[in-house]
Amino acid sequence: MNIKEYKNEKLAESYFEIEHPSGLKILVLPKPGYSTTYALFATRYGSIDTHIQAPDGSYYEIPDGTAHFLEHKLFESEEQDAFERFAKTGASANAFTSFDRTAYLFSCSANVKQNLEILMDFVQSPYFTQQTVDKEQGIIGQEIRMYKDSPDWSLMINLLQALYSKSPVFDIAGTEESISKITAETLYDCYRNFYNLNNMVFAVAGNTTVEEVLEVADRMLKPATGKRAQRKLPEGNRGAVKKYVEEKMSVETTQFMLGFRENSGNPEISTLERVASTVILDVIAGNASLCYKELMEEQLINTSFSYEYLDGFGYAVPMFSGESHDPELVSEKIRNYISRLKKDGIDPVDFERSRRKLYGRMVMEYNDVENIADALVISDFRGEGLFDEITVCAGLTLEQVNARLKAMFDEDSYSLSVVSPK
Repeated sequence: MNIKEYKNEKLAESYFEIEHPSGLKILVLPKPGYSTTYALFATRYGSIDTHIQAPDGSYYEIPDGTAHFLEHKLFESEEQDAFERFAKTGASANAFTSFDRTAYLFSCSANVKQNLEILMDFVQSPYFTQQTVDKEQGIIGQEIRMYKDSPDWSLMINLLQALYSKSPVFDIAGTEESISKITAETLYDCYRNFYNLNNMVFAVAGNTTVEEVLEVADRMLKPATGKRAQRKLPEGNRGAVKKYVEEKMSVETTQFMLGFRENSGNPEISTLERVASTVILDVIAGNASLCYKELMEEQLINTSFSYEYLDGFGYAVPMFSGESHDPELVSEKIRNYISRLKKDGIDPVDFERSRRKLYGRMVMEYNDVENIADALVISDFRGEGLFDEITVCAGLTLEQVNARLKAMFDEDSYSLSVVSPK
């Protein structure tokens, strides 16, 4: 068994990376004295994974929404579901499916070993029948209809579908039509492909030790068969972009989201690109930025205005969102401001302020075991180390950020998504 320790002297933090004989990578960041322990069992499988690789190397399609559907069903068993087991130990358990990963988790202040056992056990013990699958289709169908009534969700999904021509890539729950095609056999096929331990990671942060985690892992983990699942890049990512999309909903104020599709040609954004992008977005739209002040003074936005850098396997989108009575004018002013920045470069004072702001936020995240465990998973799935982003941020230069700015925004690949009152 190979165990490596990674330290960051400035943060006074260290974590351990264990290559377990089962094939699973285990990441542990002990926080002695903390009252809480948080654990994630995650797999590289999300809504973007709409194909499975066959033994001959070809790919065959699976219904949209299968990853989310499988997440729901994995908690069940022939005897007692996982939520009931966690309830007996006093742990809080949950799971989520995102665009590119699925994770099962718990948080507890006692019975750590017992909760680790439950998590490792049920994630490795699929139980699907056609009868329970048929029942779940009705339940998730209701969930899909509920999401359609959410303005925030519609705003983002409509934007992503406008930017990327393969729209189901971002439809996490799928559609009622697509999930009707899911069978018990579909779930078992996906489980065998994506829930191989070589395709997963187990992360723990909080009041625990490497020895405690490994003692449970040695008993509970079953040796992996096969290899890491091969992902197929979503098709249509370079298609035409819809510049404007609008949906009428039961809202009081018009909401907007402006996004730019990156055309880097790479399936993943690098650590430097991601950190520089976050600094750039704060320079453009942070509370201290000139653009933000001008938009506020002209009463085109309010305090709901925000930004986000969304990236994963095969996609990367810098986004600006908020409420406005004139979203198209807001979009025009932001795009004009970006064009001026690309031409003139970022002011050194603005750069340093935003860089320090991001660095401080990163430091604070190490006080939260939930953030730490999630970051352990995300960084590993990206092929990075936990401390890579904060190290890059500490050494980031104005030259690097200006170079990133020029490559970051494709002025022909933007879209404005609007949700307006009926």
